[in-house]
Formats: sequence, structure tokens, C-alpha cells
Amino acid sequence: MVRVTTTNRRGVLRAGAGLVAGGALAAGCGAGQTAPPGAPDSASPSVSPSGTGASGHRTAGARPAPAPRAYPGQPAQITHGPRTRPRVALTFHGQGDPGIAHSLLSTAEEHGARLTVLAVGTWLDEHPDVARRILDGGHDLGNHTQRHISVNAMAEPDARKEITDCADRLKRLTGSIGTWFRPSRSPTASPLVARLARAAGYPHVLSYDVDSLDYTRPGAAAVTRRVLADVRNGSVVSLHFGYPDTVAALPDLLHELDHRGLRAVTTTELLS
Repeated sequence: MVRVTTTNRRGVLRAGAGLVAGGALAAGCGAGQTAPPGAPDSASPSVSPSGTGASGHRTAGARPAPAPRAYPGQPAQITHGPRTRPRVALTFHGQGDPGIAHSLLSTAEEHGARLTVLAVGTWLDEHPDVARRILDGGHDLGNHTQRHISVNAMAEPDARKEITDCADRLKRLTGSIGTWFRPSRSPTASPLVARLARAAGYPHVLSYDVDSLDYTRPGAAAVTRRVLADVRNGSVVSLHFGYPDTVAALPDLLHELDHRGLRAVTTTELLS
């Protein structure tokens, strides 16, 4: 059993306080869940340290983000990377209280880990500075649709708009549509959504082979146990911003991955 430390308990309390201040949590990608909008940002200076102005537009001199690219030999829907190398990708559905997001990013960086964040467009609208914060930390940033609703169940014009609206937000904020696309409310894309994603500029759909189920709020130790039970070389792990359990689990999870010789890298690095 993975030990939940006093430090982790403090992390839970700090994150819980952030939720009171920041509003409702984001919902996970399980069926039937509804994701309420996050609380609006507080007042900020005209230009943020992340390189975006108060309007959320990319400022002059900000380095453009990487663009999507095709990976020869990889399927259209990627569930994992090479099984021959001791690397894993921790991928996060980007929504919820930005304080928790910042805490997760900082914790990962303190441990030398890099994450992949699939951001929801409405979340970027409310918290535009977080896009550059993710990139400036050396993490991957991608598209998780505009409103985080069941994109596979939508008619073609609506599904296309969900993908392209989020891509437009990302491009406005970072100069790129993001390196990855992941459908909302499903681990895999329907054939229609996969085709629309390719048309929008994403050669691959990013799925996963390990689901932490952190959005069920099972407790930090349970999140860690579930990931460690299934993770192996090349795994892509599904996690979420917005949940204190995930903040509390991350230090122990990274420690145990390191103990097993598994390095947490971006999905781009996992597949490169």
C-alpha cells in the first residue's frame, strides 16, 4: 500500500481551500457527468509573466508553441508509446480550479517530471494565463474540445466546432493549435471525430491505456495504487486537473515510478 504522507495531507487541505475560493470542480470524462464552468480569474496586470496580455492574446516576443506532427508507425488513435523504453506519459484533462493546476505543474517540475495537458477551451477562456504556464514549464499542451461535452455523440457540424473552437483558443494564446487532441467524454474518438480532428490539423488522437479514475474522488492512495497496478513501459496515463486527491497522489506516484525506473515525460518525448 502506498503511504499518504503528512506533506500530502497538507497538499489536500491547501487544494481544498483553493476549491472553496475557485468554485466547482471539473468533472471527469466518465459518461453522464457534467462539468460546471470554473470561477473567473481575478484581476491581472496588462501583461502576464506567461507572455499573454490581459485579453488572453499572445504578446510580442512569446515563443510559439510546438505544432502537431505525425508519428510514422503509430496508429491514428494512440493508446501507448513504445514498450521497449522505461518512459510513461502522465496526461491531464485540463479543467477546474487553476490553483490545483498550478500546484500539479509545480510538483511535477520539482520531481523532474513533465506532463501532457489536454485543455478545455472554455477553461482557457476563463484562465488564459495557464496555457503559457504549461508550456513554460516544458509540458505538452493540447486540445480537449471547447466545452467538454460528449463530442462523439454530436452531429458533424457541432463536433467540428467543438474541435476547431478549442484549436482557435490555443492558437490565439500560444501560436499553435496544440500538439495533441483528445475527445471529451470518451477514451477514444468515433471515426467521424477522428476524421474531423485530422482535418483540423491533428494527425493522431491521443487515448490512454491506464485510467486513474481520479475524477471519482477515491482518495490519494487509491489513485496511486490504481495507476501503479497497470502502468508499464510506454503507458499513457489519464489523470485530471481539478481534484485534490490527484495533487496529494502525485508526489508518491512520481516517487514510485522513479523507484521502478520509469521516467515521466511528455507524450511528444514518449513517442520521439
